[in-house]
Amino acid sequence: MQTAIPAIFMRGGTSRGLYFNKADLPEDRSLWDGILLAAFGSPDPRQVDGVGGTTSVTSKTCIISPSQREDCDVDYFFAQVSVDDASVDYGPTCGNMLAGVGPCAIETGLVPVEDGETRVRIHQVNTGGKVEAVIQTPGGHVEFEGDAAIDGVPGTGAPILLNFMDAIGSYTDQLFPTGKPMEQIDGIDVTLVDAAMPVMIMRAEDIGKTGYETAAELAADEAFFTRVEPMRREAGRRMGLGDVSGMVVPKIIIAAPPRGDGNIASRYFV
Repeated sequence: MQTAIPAIFMRGGTSRGLYFNKADLPEDRSLWDGILLAAFGSPDPRQVDGVGGTTSVTSKTCIISPSQREDCDVDYFFAQVSVDDASVDYGPTCGNMLAGVGPCAIETGLVPVEDGETRVRIHQVNTGGKVEAVIQTPGGHVEFEGDAAIDGVPGTGAPILLNFMDAIGSYTDQLFPTGKPMEQIDGIDVTLVDAAMPVMIMRAEDIGKTGYETAAELAADEAFFTRVEPMRREAGRRMGLGDVSGMVVPKIIIAAPPRGDGNIASRYFV
């Protein structure tokens, strides 16, 4: 027997997934895993029986509700649905899907809309952080079309501005959780930072990369991931996150000198 649950299928930043109103989900949280896995068609590399897009960035869920905080309008709870196995990670947050929370809250009536632009104060339940989203709402309606462009997404759309009110130390209460601006893991210089998301940053050249490889080239380099995954786990231990082998944080960033405009080239592994 099938059960229909309302949801909005929407892109947020360079990710996409389902946005649920918490009131439409069972009060029993133990039932959520089964619902989300079924909705996305996991576990299956093709996710053929769900709305998942076969990658981690297209297998995400946002659960929103009126905020329990007086200084926020909406509570945003994020869940990462695995593609290949029957697991759901409720630990991290997602800044990309965060971009869709404001429009979703307005469209579903959780937040009153203003003429011109609407500011939505969002409580990130996973981390405790607060973000203000600025949504274009001419005539009292969410505007989706526009000229704003971001890397990784074809075409353009209406801009959504996100003001992170307390991004530092969202997981560990410290910018540098180890107290060091730089240290070594497996002989490689790294910087461990907790700013919006715990990350491990290293120079691309130190790990055998230019920083300008295509996404496909990086994704296909199994030797690279075999090298950096133990480093990532050690970074998580040092940052006080415990055993991160089953978690997506800390994320990995490699940095390189710019080849054109800008001050730095960076690659972010999700």
